Amino acid sequence: MKKMFLFIAAAIFCSTIAMAKGDTDSASLALASQVKLVDSIEKAMKYETGNIALPNGIIKLNVPAGFKYLNAEQSNYILTDVWGNPPQTGILGMLFPANSGPFGENSYAFILTYDPAGFVKDDDADKINYDDLLKDIQKEEVEENKTRTAQGYAAINIVGWASQPFYDKKNKVLHWAKNLHFAGQDVNTLNYEVRILGRKGILSMNAVATVNEIDSVKKDIDKVLAIPSFTEGNTYKDFDSKTDNVAAWTIGGLVAGKILLKVGFWGIIVKFLAGAWKFILIGLVAIWGAIKKFLGKKPIVEEDHSVPQ
Repeated sequence: MKKMFLFIAAAIFCSTIAMAKGDTDSASLALASQVKLVDSIEKAMKYETGNIALPNGIIKLNVPAGFKYLNAEQSNYILTDVWGNPPQTGILGMLFPANSGPFGENSYAFILTYDPAGFVKDDDADKINYDDLLKDIQKEEVEENKTRTAQGYAAINIVGWASQPFYDKKNKVLHWAKNLHFAGQDVNTLNYEVRILGRKGILSMNAVATVNEIDSVKKDIDKVLAIPSFTEGNTYKDFDSKTDNVAAWTIGGLVAGKILLKVGFWGIIVKFLAGAWKFILIGLVAIWGAIKKFLGKKPIVEEDHSVPQ
C-alpha cells in the first residue's frame, strides 16, 4: 500500500483541480475514498489491555485502565504506511492513552523497542554532569545536521532538556526528555526517552509528541514506567558475569544517543510527520465540506481496504 500521507495529499490536489474544472463527481469520489480509508484504519486497530506477553519472551506488559497497547504488526503499519517512516526493526508495539490513538490530537504515544546490546553497567550514573553532557551533544549536532541536510532531512537543534535525565538506580530505569527544534517548524518536538536495563539488553520507550504535550507525558510517566517489565531470568539482577555479555555503553552514553540511534532518530520525526498528516486531514475535511455543498447527499462509493490486525 502507498503511504497514507501521499494518498491524502494526492486526493486533495486532484479534488481541488477537479472542483476548479467543475468536475465535482470525480472530486467527491476521490475524497470519499480517502475518508473511508482513514475510517477503516481507525476501526481496524485492535488494542489490548491487561497482561500481555510480547513475542520475544523477554518483555511482558501489564496495561492498566487508562492505556492501550497496539501490537508490533499494527504498530509497524502505523509507523511506516500511515506516518511515512522508513521500515523499522525491533518494534515491539506502541502504547497510547486510552482516549487517543494514531490520529489523536494533543496526545502522545510510546514506541517500544528492544536492543540486545548486553548488560549496561551503571557505575557512572552518579558522576554525570548532564548540563555539560548537553553542551557536548549540541556541539556534535553541527556535523550531524550536515549529514541530515545532505540526505534531504530537516536540521535538528536541541534547545535544551525538557526534562533533565534521571536514573532510578533501584529499578534500573533511565528517562529524560529533549526539546528539539526541526528547521522550518513552528512547534518544537518532544523527544521523551525511557531506557529500562535488563540482563542482556535494553528496553527502549520513545515518546512521540510535541513539546506542548510535556505536561501530559510527565503526568503519566510513573504509570507508563510501571507497564513493562522483564520476564523471569531476564532482569538486571539475573546478570551472570560468566556467561553474559557486557555492553560497551554506559548511562551517559545512552543519554548522549550513542546507542539506539536509529530508533531514536526515526522516533523523533514520527510526530512531525503525524502533524503534517493532521494538517492534510484538516484540508481534506474543508474541501469535503465544500464539495458536499455542491453535491447535496450523493451516495459514497464503498471500497475495501486491508489493514493489519
